[in-house]
Amino acid sequence: MAKGGTSEVRTRSDASTGARRISTGIEGLDAVLGGGLTPERLYLVEGTPGTGKTTLALQFLLDGSEPGMYITLSETSDELRAVAASHGWSLDKITIFELVGEAGLDEDAEQSILHPSEVELGETTQRIFEEVRRLKPSKIVFDSLSEMRLLAQNPLRYRRQILALKHFFSSTKSTVLMLDDRTSEPGDLQLHSIAHGVITLEQTTLDVGAERRRMRVVKMRGIKFRGGYHDLSLDTGGITTYPRLVVSDHRSDFKAEDVSTGLAALDQLMGGGLRRGSNTLLMGPSGVGKTTTAVRCMLAALERGEKAAFFLFDEGLTTLIGRCAALNMDIRPYLESGQLTLHQIDPSELSPGEFSARVRSCVEEGNARFVIIDSLNAYLQAMPGEKFLLLQMHELLMYLNQQGILTLLVLGQHGLVGDMRADIDLSYLSDTIVLFRFFESKGELLKAISVVKSRTNPHEQAIRQFLLNEHGLTVGEALRDFDGVMSGVSNYRGETKLLGVAD
Repeated sequence: MAKGGTSEVRTRSDASTGARRISTGIEGLDAVLGGGLTPERLYLVEGTPGTGKTTLALQFLLDGSEPGMYITLSETSDELRAVAASHGWSLDKITIFELVGEAGLDEDAEQSILHPSEVELGETTQRIFEEVRRLKPSKIVFDSLSEMRLLAQNPLRYRRQILALKHFFSSTKSTVLMLDDRTSEPGDLQLHSIAHGVITLEQTTLDVGAERRRMRVVKMRGIKFRGGYHDLSLDTGGITTYPRLVVSDHRSDFKAEDVSTGLAALDQLMGGGLRRGSNTLLMGPSGVGKTTTAVRCMLAALERGEKAAFFLFDEGLTTLIGRCAALNMDIRPYLESGQLTLHQIDPSELSPGEFSARVRSCVEEGNARFVIIDSLNAYLQAMPGEKFLLLQMHELLMYLNQQGILTLLVLGQHGLVGDMRADIDLSYLSDTIVLFRFFESKGELLKAISVVKSRTNPHEQAIRQFLLNEHGLTVGEALRDFDGVMSGVSNYRGETKLLGVAD
């Protein structure tokens, strides 16, 4: 997704009302607002220091070719240019108007902005009026209201000055962003009532990993916007907003057909293979073969000419590629051709919203028809709470299903044999559940696979053995002569021939 930058004039019309819109300079934020801001209005952007207010304001001014003006009471022009330079931007086309300069710091000056008074507040406001009349900018950023609050000294005078600024800016036909660092008393909603729209930026520090940022549109008069919190990232190049995924906004037509997993025995076990527009959960203990099975199914899709995306949380890329090659499932040719994309995910550095955006990008821009998420255990660590994982994963899975994507999810369970438990229960969200187990026979540790749920096909009720070796993955016949396979302690009472076990 684009992070915004200098381009031609970016205005558009709201299809529902015909009203003209102006871009914020941030593609994701424009999507949240349903097209951008209503021009010639005053907006409040609030957030504690470090949430990205200044960066957002600069992206707003730099987008398009309209003349822009940055009025600063707190930062110097050198500081603003340094911020812009860190993102690779130039502020040569923006007028920076400093209300705190060398004159304001002069001890001999009769009035100093550092000594708040009613007289100085009026003089400050008048200087702003004069400069705006002279330059006639289409876009204005006012940074920050906390300085105006100090100058005003009391709430009534402060509100009057903000109203005066609002009325003046409306007469100039300018679109104005006023920045506030939320240093006012908690519950002070004066600015909210005055502004045409309010955007709140927040920052949260986790015990492990990078800080998380998010934004919320508190109000926006005359605009139907997407409510709730939306994750954002602040990096070189500016702010990127990841709009909250709403499944009802993403519907598509596709043919719901069964496709092969690449193994006839596994297709038979699953009642015909994998169904397009469905998700399959692979559950079992560590090392039992969940990822390998997912790769085998993915290879079948690649061999059909489809594109695939693999999101890897647990295993290193080099380890996965080498292990697949050792099991006669070499994925390197597909990586080199671009038919397969591998994404190494660090859950401590990635927000859930950004992860959903990456998956969507692979589907919508990369045309991926097969998606693997390995594993959900690590993804859980990226979330502030289990309930958020379930809600966001539900939305993501519903989105992928509606796009006709084949999705495989890997979920590790605690333990090796006996009672198995998982960090979360996603069984009700899954269309198909494939269960893996270790079991013991004749002093050897073997592996079993079964399908315990399928919403799409009448599947086998049998438990089959499967084997991993240098020849790949082999699914054997049903273990009909065994009892207790799923508990890990089996009881053999027949003549079923076992894979990889000497007679």
